[in-house]
Amino acid sequence: MQKEYLASAEEVLEEQASNAETGLTASVAQQRLSQFGPNKLDEEEKTPLWIRFFQQMADPMVIMLIVAAVISAVTGMIQGESEWADVVIIMAVVIINSALGVIQEAKSEEALEALQEMSAAQSKVIRDGKMTMLHSSELVPGDVVLLEAGDSVPADCRVLESASMKIEEAALTGESVPVEKHADAIVLEAGVDDVPLGDRKNMCYMGSTVVYGRGRAVVVGTGMKTEMGKIAGALTEAKEELTPLQMKLAELSKILTIMVIVICVVIFAVDLLRSGIGNVASEPQMLLDTFMVAVSLAVAAIPEGLVAVVTIVLSIGVTKMAKRQAIIRNLSAVETLGCTQVICSDKTGTLTQNKMTVVKHELASSEEKLLAGMALCSDAKWDEEAGEAVGEPTECALVNDAGKAGMQGLDIEHPRVGEAPFDSGRKMMSVVVQEADGSFEQYTKGAPDVVLNLCTQVYDGDKIVPMTEARREELLAANKAMADEALRVLALASRTYAEKPTDCSAEALEHDLVFCGLSGMIDPERPEVAPAIKEAHGAGIRTVMITGDHIDTAVAIAKNLGIVTDRSQAITGAEIDKMSDAELDSQIEKYGVYARVQPEHKTRIVEAWKSKNKIVAMTGDGVNDAPSIKHANIGIGMGITGTDVTKNVADMVLADDNFATIINACEEGRRIYDNIRKVIQFLLSANLAEVFSVFAATIIGFTLFQPIQLLWVNLVTDCFPALALGMEEAEGDIMRRKPRNATDGVFAGHMGLDTVVQGLIITVLVLASFFCGVYFDMGTIDIANMMAGTADEEGVMMAFITLNMVEIFHCFNMRSRRASIFHMKKQNKWLWGAAILALILTLVVVEFDPLAEIFFGVTALEPRGMITALVLGFLIIPLVEIYKVIMRAVEKDA
Repeated sequence: MQKEYLASAEEVLEEQASNAETGLTASVAQQRLSQFGPNKLDEEEKTPLWIRFFQQMADPMVIMLIVAAVISAVTGMIQGESEWADVVIIMAVVIINSALGVIQEAKSEEALEALQEMSAAQSKVIRDGKMTMLHSSELVPGDVVLLEAGDSVPADCRVLESASMKIEEAALTGESVPVEKHADAIVLEAGVDDVPLGDRKNMCYMGSTVVYGRGRAVVVGTGMKTEMGKIAGALTEAKEELTPLQMKLAELSKILTIMVIVICVVIFAVDLLRSGIGNVASEPQMLLDTFMVAVSLAVAAIPEGLVAVVTIVLSIGVTKMAKRQAIIRNLSAVETLGCTQVICSDKTGTLTQNKMTVVKHELASSEEKLLAGMALCSDAKWDEEAGEAVGEPTECALVNDAGKAGMQGLDIEHPRVGEAPFDSGRKMMSVVVQEADGSFEQYTKGAPDVVLNLCTQVYDGDKIVPMTEARREELLAANKAMADEALRVLALASRTYAEKPTDCSAEALEHDLVFCGLSGMIDPERPEVAPAIKEAHGAGIRTVMITGDHIDTAVAIAKNLGIVTDRSQAITGAEIDKMSDAELDSQIEKYGVYARVQPEHKTRIVEAWKSKNKIVAMTGDGVNDAPSIKHANIGIGMGITGTDVTKNVADMVLADDNFATIINACEEGRRIYDNIRKVIQFLLSANLAEVFSVFAATIIGFTLFQPIQLLWVNLVTDCFPALALGMEEAEGDIMRRKPRNATDGVFAGHMGLDTVVQGLIITVLVLASFFCGVYFDMGTIDIANMMAGTADEEGVMMAFITLNMVEIFHCFNMRSRRASIFHMKKQNKWLWGAAILALILTLVVVEFDPLAEIFFGVTALEPRGMITALVLGFLIIPLVEIYKVIMRAVEKDA
């Protein structure tokens, strides 16, 4: 049959083989329960913690570490050595990193559970002609349910009768004003083939709430066949995507893997050729020594501390952002914020306050009379404890409007003695209240054009004068002007009685009224949003509005916020339906407002922006936002007004529902990514230096560093300063830059060149230290002796100390990739602390005999050797400062 909302109530009942008065029989209901299944959403199987733990190890960098540990263990066993320090250290890094990832992401898939909780637990159902309470999961298509204020709608239903029933559907449609329901079939306009979800006023949907009146409806969809079910299905279909940082680190892992393999093969081949293939073949120990050289290079090339450092830097960023009201649920999302290019924001509750507020009046009577009359002609009540009205949002706005003017508790001072309740046919309601002087006053509130037609007089200040046609036209024009500003306008009229009316029917009350004025209300924008959007624009981040609200309302709010300048930049969901995905992709950038959209539209809009290679953030608070939030690169939920579904799907939750917090989070994300790149450059320059140094020593013919010495540098000397670099404050221009291109590699902006050049500088300093040590020990540098495979112990110790010192001093260079460290005003106390700690640990491992014996096997270093090693280490600062001057000039001319 045709869609239920386009058919009459009788046709729907006939299609469902049900009866409005008697409902279904128990036997038919049982058959349908077997046929359609329980009225529940499908649940997704949870991934066990132990599987999540091992999934963390699937990262290419982690796999490289595990391979390095296995190789070290195997070679140790082959050599008959019992030292497992390097294996234990590497595996400890792997386990700690995986545990951190599991802890951070343990709650990542709770969306469907929250959707289940939003379903009504119990429902009033007509079965066998009797009203009975049933668990909502037992409902089937054809069941007739009774609804009243406070009830959750248990399934998708076609309304059969409505007594002023209003339903809050913001979670599904994004519209902040409750929708009044009726039982009539919807008639399509010419050329229109469907009705948006928010305009289906004869339907009520699972997950929405009755806020006013009562009604009766027949169930037409249960479980996954409901609109809520469609959202649940969209959530399960949304694929988890790698963040830009994860992709960049994966690329880095591939580069390092290839580099390690090539280096090992080349070194192995060079050593074989140098030693003579025949000699190596006859002496297995020589082959093993050659293999161990290759292993040393592999250890040198892999930045063992990088995975742990990046994870910890992101974790620290999570803690810092939490203090700024942004709760991160996915570690990698921290960095994704830094490259956000488009923020797709829901309107209701995100850009606006989700609280209808009177913002404009058109007065005929005194302001006091208009405010008091509007409040009295409402069923919302002033709550003294809460300091605001409670009830239906529109009427709350009117009572709050009077409350702000000091008129609170009016219903006590002016008790209601009669009323003609609101009716959608009349589009108004009337009340009669008793005044303090014993007289009675009638107030009628409703649609302006209807109320004006009932007025024969109008207030002119304190006087009452006849209503002329000219005055009526003026008031209608004022109504249109307010409506053009996207205000919801209500009119008030009054009538005075000396005695209480005996007949309070609508027909008796609603005629010959005196017009009092108009009140215009809107869900106003949050005051902090406009400045935040302006700051985002300065940072190259575009904000667009996606809402289920009417286009006029959406455009009015968007203009005030600086999102669009005119209506041509807005499009509706109905217009999007007429576009293919290719057409939408090609035109998506024309629009800043997407109005009257449904959940599937939001997802299409997000995907269209992503098709432009944009990093897209999607914010929202309702269930209808959940699929698009999951599809976005970074999903942002509202912590206060947001549903559990949205919060559980989101990568980030705003604890204060403050849009400005998103911009703060973007700044923090940029800072963290900058710092991670500094960390990568810092660690890789050291690793390259180790590779170049070991390679040079191998070419000459001796072994410079053992794997355990390189592990010490990579995991101890490097890691503490690297962590401190992750704490570096944002550079001054960080929010004046355009977002980085998501396709940029991790080495973009000459970082690859920087890393290689700085690695070469460190190599020169380390080798210079080694040769100085050889000279101090032997009084000469005997290359021939070195080529015989003998490495001077004092030279190795000096090279080791210099390598450590260079790293300690080089971490200060990396506070900025281009700015001189001597021009930086703020100091990084964490970096100073890390440098001092690394220095102390280096001195301990060199001077403390038990550790020195493990690392070096022997020896004490003379004072001149220690001083020389320290001086050579310090030279990294002036040398890199010179390099920065050169690069600033090169990039300025580019």
